[in-house]
Order: sequence, then C-alpha cells, then structure tokens
Amino acid sequence: MQHKDDSITIREFTAQELTLFLSLFENPNITQFLPYKSIEEYIKTFQKSLSDYHEGPFSRWGIFNTEDNDFVGMCVARVFVDNPEQTEIGYVANEKYWGKGVATKICKALVDYCVSLNDNRDIVAVTDLDNIGSQKVLTKNGFIRIENLVRENEVVAYFIFQKD
Repeated sequence: MQHKDDSITIREFTAQELTLFLSLFENPNITQFLPYKSIEEYIKTFQKSLSDYHEGPFSRWGIFNTEDNDFVGMCVARVFVDNPEQTEIGYVANEKYWGKGVATKICKALVDYCVSLNDNRDIVAVTDLDNIGSQKVLTKNGFIRIENLVRENEVVAYFIFQKD
C-alpha cells in the first residue's frame, strides 16, 4: 500500500525501522487499548510485515508525517481472524497525533485501499470497548457498530463498513 497526501505518507516499513516500530508500543496510553504482546511478539509481527510485502495484498505499513518524515504510527489491513470472509483494518498512532484528524485520514486511506482490491469482502474493524476516540473515527468513515464480538478472554466493539 502506498498513500501520500499533504499530511501523511503510508508506506512499507524498511528492515531498519524495527526500533521505530517497537517505540510505538512503549507508551501505556497507546497499549491500554491493544491486546498484550511481548517485545518478541512485536518483533515477529514486524518481520511478518516485511515478508507480507512480497506476498500481498495485506500487511502492516508505516505512517509518516509528509512534512518532516516524523513517525506517526502503523496501520494494517488483513484477513480477519474471526471471519476469513472479511478484511480487517486497524491503526495505531503516536499520542502526539491524537485529536488532530490524522486517524480519520489513515482510516479513509485503508478503506480506499481495501475497496480498490475489488475482492467483495466486507471491511471490518474492532476496538477496545473503551476506545471511544477510535470508534468515532470509524463512524466518521462510514462504519456502523454491530453487535460486540466476544472472544475467548475479551469483548470488543465490532464495526462494519457500509458500502454505497
């Protein structure tokens, strides 16, 4: 996935950006809304992202500030683990970019990318029940909340994109 506008650039990570990727998950204000992962699991996730670029079309990508190349965060589009007939999107942004409309642009870019694949899959997203900010971003981008998704040891808010 490649996306660039006046404020964000979404692109493949390079192998040298592992430390940058890991830095995103050091902030407890960010990780409070994510399932727990160890450093080793995050490293494996990053390495899988790099190999996914060759297999396509799904992976994780880095998000950077177009103006100064500052690391904004990462986003993902993948086959939804709870329903392989759906495509899940997600994003994580550094706290200093919260409340500035950046997540809305990231979400829109992910939806546009998934729609461009023309695979007729529903596009879905899940959030922590308490992640109201992310839920508002999804709603702004044409998602509606459906029933909560109950997993083994968690319940998450479940959203589906309403196609025109």
